[in-house]
Amino acid sequence: MELPSNLLPDEASPVWMNKGDNAWQLTAATLVGLQSIPGLVILYGSIVKNKWAINSAFMVFYAFAMVLVCWVGWGFRMSFGEKLVFFLGKPAVALDEKFLLGQAFLGYFPTATMVFFQGVFACITLILIAGCLLGRMNFRAWIMFVPLWLTFSYTITAFSIWCPDGWLAKLGVIDFSGGYVIHLSAGVAGFTAAYWVGPRTDKDREMFPPNNIILMLAGAGLLWMGWSGFNGGGPFAVSTISSLAVLNTHVCTATSLLTWLLLDTCFFGKPSVIGAVQGMITGLVCITPAAGVVQCWAAIMMGIVSGSVPWYTMMVLHKKVKFLRLVDDPIAIFHTHAIAGGLGGILTGFFAVPKLCRLFYMVPDWEKYIGLGYGLQNGRTSAGLRQMGIQLGGILFVIFINISTTSIICWFVGLFVPLRLSDDELQIGDDAIHGEEAFALWNDEETFQNTKTNSAFDAEDSYSMNSRSLGDVQMV
Repeated sequence: MELPSNLLPDEASPVWMNKGDNAWQLTAATLVGLQSIPGLVILYGSIVKNKWAINSAFMVFYAFAMVLVCWVGWGFRMSFGEKLVFFLGKPAVALDEKFLLGQAFLGYFPTATMVFFQGVFACITLILIAGCLLGRMNFRAWIMFVPLWLTFSYTITAFSIWCPDGWLAKLGVIDFSGGYVIHLSAGVAGFTAAYWVGPRTDKDREMFPPNNIILMLAGAGLLWMGWSGFNGGGPFAVSTISSLAVLNTHVCTATSLLTWLLLDTCFFGKPSVIGAVQGMITGLVCITPAAGVVQCWAAIMMGIVSGSVPWYTMMVLHKKVKFLRLVDDPIAIFHTHAIAGGLGGILTGFFAVPKLCRLFYMVPDWEKYIGLGYGLQNGRTSAGLRQMGIQLGGILFVIFINISTTSIICWFVGLFVPLRLSDDELQIGDDAIHGEEAFALWNDEETFQNTKTNSAFDAEDSYSMNSRSLGDVQMV
């Protein structure tokens, strides 16, 4: 069969494209997308009270859609395009056929693949921020917040750390797959936004039981397995580093989960399934900046740290620090992402193997990418200390950027719509905001009845006070 004369084989499959790399990168991107849709849709929708299930899940759906549109419109080029200033690229569209079908700036696959892969990373960052705002943020405010934060906050950290022209990238900061750009950013920005939005109702803060723990585990499972694409796609190639990254990810996560369960059992007498989810998440987050540049034994060490330090900050320190108690973070995103992401960056600065870093970054420079542990071992202490200083500097930069930009964005959005729902809407939940209920049953002869004047949600009071929400009761 002859091909049409206007369709040349080398145009559809150019010589520079590696089909294996392209196939894996698209698969990895899809796995990351599945972490959000449906992973975090299920997790958020099931971990809140019945009356917040739809709103929580819908915040995820909206953010995923809005971020992708903004990403191809201007976000990708601001994050990975031509330099405008030392921390930001020039706004430009990523819609042109010639641009999308050309070779990506890193990797042997089309730019379209890179745009999608990086786009789902941007999506999950906004979705993680939503976790700090469940149960009280005005949905109209969320509609405005998402594109503004993507444009004026995410692009700055992504360009600075991941773009070859970014200033932190040039210094040699190690962030393999987003411990800084995604998790530390989301944890700090979410906590900041939660401060400005304000808390849930007193009743919700006192008792916020999950509506379906089994379904919550399904969402958590999608999140865990999807991380194979999250970290395995970091090298932009089907390589030995990609394989190591996947293995390290799951080993660290399993160790972190078991550590958290051990601490729960020792101090509270019972292993908690919600505690297991917490430990799972902190392990996934902690290994992310280091996944392909540390040895497997180091991943186990990182799992022990990620399963214990965030456990302490959440279960012990949280109730001792007044400011932490003041800010309402329903599912503990600050502890599981900001704390765990920062820890991952620091531990990366200690455990990073010089040889693995050179394989990942494709550089011969021996003055960069040297973990402090190896610097001390090989008599290159100054290089190891330099790397640790860069890692700490990157953490401080991400914290500063996200506190400042998120505060400004919340102030700006508040000029147009209230950041927090009204008291009546907070009492009713989904039916008042969307006119829908997650668990209502009806047929053609029945219609939705507004629950504003009835006591449809009084049955929630019968929930045992021993039911735990992912953040609040774990921190009591």
